[in-house]
Amino acid sequence: MLQSELDALRKQLGISAPHEVIYQADLESFGDRSVVVEADGFGGATVCIVEGNYPIDFAIHQSKFFTSEEAACGAAERVSEDRLFEVLVASEE
Repeated sequence: MLQSELDALRKQLGISAPHEVIYQADLESFGDRSVVVEADGFGGATVCIVEGNYPIDFAIHQSKFFTSEEAACGAAERVSEDRLFEVLVASEE
């Protein structure tokens, strides 16, 4: 019952569920790497550069937390389009 109320509130606020992958793109020019955005369930999200078979068998090469899902997805899109890992380091909300 409580979980369904939380889910309804998240939907109303436009917030993704905890650990939900809200963005994922391959970084083809970097071998087996991908950029992934995982929601925290409170409106924030973490952008990760991962290598391997995400989410089964992978290593995280770089990660950064953003206080909004929109900012995290924006940074991830820039990483996937520009292939610049430095975008995560320089990203400011």
